[in-house]
Amino acid sequence: MVAFLRLIRIQNLVIIAATQYIMRYCIIYPFLKINKFELQLNGFHFFLLVFSTVLIAAAGYVINDYFDTGTDRLNRPDKVVIDRSIQRRLAMLLHFFLNFNGIAIGTYLSLYIGVAELSLIFMFAAGLLWFYSTNYKRQFLIGNVVVSIMTSIVPLLVILFEMPLLNAKYGLIMLQHQANFNYIFFWIIAFSFFAFLTTFLREIIKDIEDFEGDSAYGMNTLPIIIGRKNTKIIIVSIILLSLVILTLVFIRFLLYRGISLDYLTSGYFLLFLVFPFLLLLYRIIIAQKKEEFHIASQITKFIMLAGILYSFVVRYIVLSQLI
Repeated sequence: MVAFLRLIRIQNLVIIAATQYIMRYCIIYPFLKINKFELQLNGFHFFLLVFSTVLIAAAGYVINDYFDTGTDRLNRPDKVVIDRSIQRRLAMLLHFFLNFNGIAIGTYLSLYIGVAELSLIFMFAAGLLWFYSTNYKRQFLIGNVVVSIMTSIVPLLVILFEMPLLNAKYGLIMLQHQANFNYIFFWIIAFSFFAFLTTFLREIIKDIEDFEGDSAYGMNTLPIIIGRKNTKIIIVSIILLSLVILTLVFIRFLLYRGISLDYLTSGYFLLFLVFPFLLLLYRIIIAQKKEEFHIASQITKFIMLAGILYSFVVRYIVLSQLI
């Protein structure tokens, strides 16, 4: 059982599930509540959405380990599961079982909300994760982009399956007031973009961390193609770009002038996003050894988590206006 949980990256699956619940109850629910609207996708069907997402993600982790056994023996020998605790044939069967059920549930949900086209997302995700493991991750930058896209889809799915039901229930009311639910969609898009950017950043850092093993197995990752020094320059550029974007978003959209709650957003951004980004910048500049890049990767993971958890601040600010 322990080997199985390690294979499917149970800690990552918990984060995926938590992210979707957080988006639902910390972003979508408060904005609906303040306008006297209610969530339309019931709790059971939302659980199925989360479950299908987790199943496809788990299948992706399994197939990735299946094809990565060789490089993992060099890069992360203590984390190799396939061929040690779980047979390769069993791993492949598990991959197909998880994918089949994830796609089946996703298809059912798409039909349930009356948008059958959304089922393509689950098929697309499963297929993309397969090709990522077998091909894309060995190609220049493509693997990094694929993982980043998959991560950004996680929060986006929540609003994609809620919006059709909201429009069906409240569409006429919104038309009468010349309004729509796009503002909620834009909030989710912002979190999705942050997830994409930070995941892309972390994947490049991990490529430097795994340089030796990837090089031995003929990978074409960014540091192998352009060198570690140039890759560090790109990482630094992405960090600086992220800081600029955070500053612009804060000034343009989150700065509630004259409202005391502004200090809450300011404090959160500085303490949990800006400062960690500056720390990451410093760690990347001085990093030389594999262990140092691993620390940078962990800092990036913290930033990713902190970005998602900002939604709790959003929930507090929005719902406090009802008091």
